[in-house]
Amino acid sequence: MTHDHERGHHHGHDHDHADHLDWAAMAPLLERQAELHSPLYTRAAAWLGELVPAVGVRRALDVGSGPGVISTLLAEAFPYADVVAVDATPELLERARERADAQGMAGRVTTLHAELPADFDALGEADLIWAGNSTHHIGDQRAALASFAGLLRPGGLIALVEGGLQARHLPANIGFGRPGLETRIEAAHADLFAEMRAGLPDSKDEVDDWRALLADAGLTPSGTRTFLTDVPAPVPAVHREQIVAHFTRLREPLSERLDAEDRATFDRLLDPADPLSVHRRTDLFMLSASTVHTARKG
Repeated sequence: MTHDHERGHHHGHDHDHADHLDWAAMAPLLERQAELHSPLYTRAAAWLGELVPAVGVRRALDVGSGPGVISTLLAEAFPYADVVAVDATPELLERARERADAQGMAGRVTTLHAELPADFDALGEADLIWAGNSTHHIGDQRAALASFAGLLRPGGLIALVEGGLQARHLPANIGFGRPGLETRIEAAHADLFAEMRAGLPDSKDEVDDWRALLADAGLTPSGTRTFLTDVPAPVPAVHREQIVAHFTRLREPLSERLDAEDRATFDRLLDPADPLSVHRRTDLFMLSASTVHTARKG
């Protein structure tokens, strides 16, 4: 289990919910996406600093860390903390170590190879747990939150990144095909997500009431906030590259879930020679929302 900004592995919001994906091969994509969302995570970390005194955070866990972009941001926001990047993919942890070393944080940001939920006991106690779009990759989310609660020291804080809004990049009318393609892509994606959840070991069907689930784990909810990534058109080249990668990656897994007209529209969007493709159009934007649910151990 890992978190992304592309998946639940490195979530942001572009989940590719298939368990056979080669996360190591996707490392550059995952790292770039997390970097593009860094302003969002920086604001979220600053908010966490208002909820728990920085001097009181001596050990922090970034659960589902991927390449460690958020791990280093947490180390910056909590200067007295040792931050542990936790992930199930060794190659991504290696990138996290390289990033920490390049930023002069090798002594404070370390890595831990762990596959959750089996390895919860290996994580150790913490004053702060950041679980970014990783909990939904554990079949029994209620049990996972109870395990997180058991790791928190008294007064410790968990920040659970779950929900928000899927990323949008296109206007409703893109000039060809039926309007609303991205809405239908999102609906197909939701079906994939539900199938991913149902196929997890020990999967339990839970209402996504994260405040209630955190309270049921014995924690005291301490606030929920949503943070935006808002890059209006025309997007810089690095954002365009990420948007192209996003649609390219979704085309195959969603092909059987879209009708023939939408598949043709999707193909045209990915044609570099087409002036209305994502490679060339001038109205691309990046808009998404990540919701952070927090709770404290009394």
